[in-house]
Amino acid sequence: AFSSGRPIAEIDRIFHPLRLPAVGGHGAEIRFAPDTEIRRSRIATLDNDLREEFAQIVELDPGILVEDKGFSIAIHYRLSPQFGGEVMKHVATICRHERCASLEVLPGKLVVEIKPSGYDKGTGLRELMSVSPFSSRKPVFIGDDVTDHAAFAVLPDFDGIGFSVGGAVPGAVFNF
Repeated sequence: AFSSGRPIAEIDRIFHPLRLPAVGGHGAEIRFAPDTEIRRSRIATLDNDLREEFAQIVELDPGILVEDKGFSIAIHYRLSPQFGGEVMKHVATICRHERCASLEVLPGKLVVEIKPSGYDKGTGLRELMSVSPFSSRKPVFIGDDVTDHAAFAVLPDFDGIGFSVGGAVPGAVFNF
């Protein structure tokens, strides 16, 4: 199975013609088998006013990209790394006064992602492991970003094996 912060439709497009069970949108959606329907979380997505405000962060610099993933917003600054602090400052300003109380702000590698609380790659992995054929297996998870830590954290519950890319992470047995 694939597990990603990207929507399952995008995972399918990237890996076409390969189509596997998948957890997408950081656990917001799941497909238990290649030819079954995608089940989406009932947790509310970002409201449109917040989406618009986060989208305006691109005005800081042409190298800043805002990716609307449906269940989350990712603000990439890898083309303008010198603006990382400014991006975070703008996100904090938008989220002032409890506006983002039901949201998680996830800093990553030259990106900050904003998503509703209540699901993550760990909850998606738990859900996937609750059904056949996964329930009788050990998960192997490979991840390279902060958003993968939630999946690493639940691996020991399933006697799973984790590989972190770029540094040691609790729950990951190996790293490279």
